[in-house]
Amino acid sequence: MNCLLWFFYGLPIVHPNSTLVLTINGIGLVIEGAYIIIFIIYAAKNTRWKMLGVLALEAAFMAAVVACVLLGAHTHEKRSMIVGILCVIFGSIMYASPLTIMGKVIRTKSVEYMPFFLSLVNFLNGCCWTGYALIKFDIYITIPNALGTIFGLIQLILYFYYYRRSTPKKGRNVELPTVLTKNAVTSGIVSVTIEK
Repeated sequence: MNCLLWFFYGLPIVHPNSTLVLTINGIGLVIEGAYIIIFIIYAAKNTRWKMLGVLALEAAFMAAVVACVLLGAHTHEKRSMIVGILCVIFGSIMYASPLTIMGKVIRTKSVEYMPFFLSLVNFLNGCCWTGYALIKFDIYITIPNALGTIFGLIQLILYFYYYRRSTPKKGRNVELPTVLTKNAVTSGIVSVTIEK
């Protein structure tokens, strides 16, 4: 939904001279479409129908937004404002979605649920788009991406703070996969202990 709204925002009929927003989010839509198609092909039947229902709701919402904006707002300023506000809302939700994982990291004092590279890319993406928005003086791009930069930075700080606390320490018990040989089966239970 986020990419779709930004793509609509970048169209010349809504916000002129937003070629970069249009092309990058257009590429994002193609990639997301490929992911969705692959998911639908391999998903279980009931999951597939749920996903198709969600996609239908998103398509209906987007069709309503397009119709309302194009028929109700007759200037670029009004169209940019309406679609821009929606982009701020959905972009902020997208960047705020890792807050639940950050809470889990703080509660468990472990970063196993928060991948480092995802946090890094989230931060870098927010930085790039915030820089672009500041150059273009576009408040609608600035707000969600500045939030993304802040949330990404918080994720990285949490990662580095809890990383050392959650890495396995030397001498910790190691569980090996069980392998049974013909002799082990006939002689009884086999036990292996590894100590460092």
